[in-house]
Amino acid sequence: MLTRPIAKVSLFLSLLMPLASTACGGKEEIKHSKLKPGEMPMGGKWSGVYYSPVYGYLHLTEQGNAVTGAWRNAAGDKWGELAGEADGRLLRYEWNEHTIGAIGAGADRKGKGVFLYTIPKENEPHELKGEWGLGENECCGTWDAVKQMNMEPDPKSVRPDEIEGRVSGGGWDDDGSGEEGSSEDSGSEESGDEGGEDSGSDEAAPSDDNLEGYEPL
Repeated sequence: MLTRPIAKVSLFLSLLMPLASTACGGKEEIKHSKLKPGEMPMGGKWSGVYYSPVYGYLHLTEQGNAVTGAWRNAAGDKWGELAGEADGRLLRYEWNEHTIGAIGAGADRKGKGVFLYTIPKENEPHELKGEWGLGENECCGTWDAVKQMNMEPDPKSVRPDEIEGRVSGGGWDDDGSGEEGSSEDSGSEESGDEGGEDSGSDEAAPSDDNLEGYEPL
């Protein structure tokens, strides 16, 4: 006797569930930065090198409104590239970040972001006030950096060489005989080369204990 009413209730609930899930969750809303464009401050230009205690040195170059750049984080284990279009003092960009020596789905990440070019006071270093986000989001991580007065941008300098890519990844390309191959094939000469490159970066850009929280970059 109760079979039909129960069946009707079940059908009604099955139809209602997708509507409820769409209303409550649905597609996650894309997050946009609230930084606003404006005129570039007098004497300002995007080309240069900018330092952040977390993201290390960011090298930016510009051609017209097109701005490209690259960075190596302060810990030295990630590097990335960005490209975007400037609108006065505002730069909207897309970024890609790579974990050195890593492979697989978690080795690379990408997203969007915004930089605002500022000059706090006359004769003081210029600064970037920035935000970044993962995927289609362009916020709400923070990326602030100070322009270095006597450094010329060299985006290629942040890229790891072949040796560093293997060693920094903890030997991901080893097949079990990695220790022998390392002592026979790499030798002290390769270790010396790698140490020379890393020492300069580490000295200039100290690591941060909270790097895991910043999600990259």
